[in-house]
Amino acid sequence: MSDMPPSRAAGRLSARPSAQPRELMTDTPDLAGAWTAQVITLFPQAFPGVLGESLTGKALRDGLWQLQPIDLRPYGEGKHRNVDDTPAGGGAGMVLRPDIVGRAIGDAKARAKGVTPVIYLSPRGRRFDQALARELSRADGVILLCGRFEGVDERVLEEHEVLEVSLGDFVLTGGEIAAQALIDATVRLIPRVLGNQASTEEESFSHGLLEHPQYTKPALWKGRAIPEILLSGHHAKITDWRRTMAERLTKERRPDLWRAYCEERGADPDEDREL
Repeated sequence: MSDMPPSRAAGRLSARPSAQPRELMTDTPDLAGAWTAQVITLFPQAFPGVLGESLTGKALRDGLWQLQPIDLRPYGEGKHRNVDDTPAGGGAGMVLRPDIVGRAIGDAKARAKGVTPVIYLSPRGRRFDQALARELSRADGVILLCGRFEGVDERVLEEHEVLEVSLGDFVLTGGEIAAQALIDATVRLIPRVLGNQASTEEESFSHGLLEHPQYTKPALWKGRAIPEILLSGHHAKITDWRRTMAERLTKERRPDLWRAYCEERGADPDEDREL
């Protein structure tokens, strides 16, 4: 997934053949060049959810990116469209079947363009971070598999070389919330989505540090004043202050990030520095 090309400019409608059955098609037009998130889920009605609000929602309506939920249920077997079965070897819960999930992934791949990694939201996966969000934003899109129950048959993950990604060391009832978080963190990095690209370069994790504290009017609130340096108009000193505060917060709150930050710069994370 490295060396992903930058996303192409959005705006042109295109028509492309699809292996997907007609009842599984959506009425969402395919925007040529737009970063595309295809989401395989048992709950397509959960999308766009919060992604349809604020700046990500505006960017979605403006065609800077597009969302294509894929309902897993119609791929199911039998009268009730079953998508899962009991785990081999016994145990509690149910497991999503490889043949069912495999057909859905296959159709999503047939619709995908360019560099479009397949990702399974899983607590055992690679930890999602800003670096991965930036990498994904440079792709042409993603195919996200939202798990349910006890998970997905391992064979389908191997067959399609699926990348497992975790939002953190906790367990959700399904992958939909994690998918929305991943999409939100990625879409906001696409050029023109935020409108002010400089803000994405200064925020938390962009340089390996947590973000410095922010202040605004009023200058005095409940006896708490804005630090004088921020009102000085001395931009070089303000930049130094913000960097110092970012380092201090990172060292105190995220020792893991602080160690990685120091290692990149050949510094000793345990050195007693004036922060």
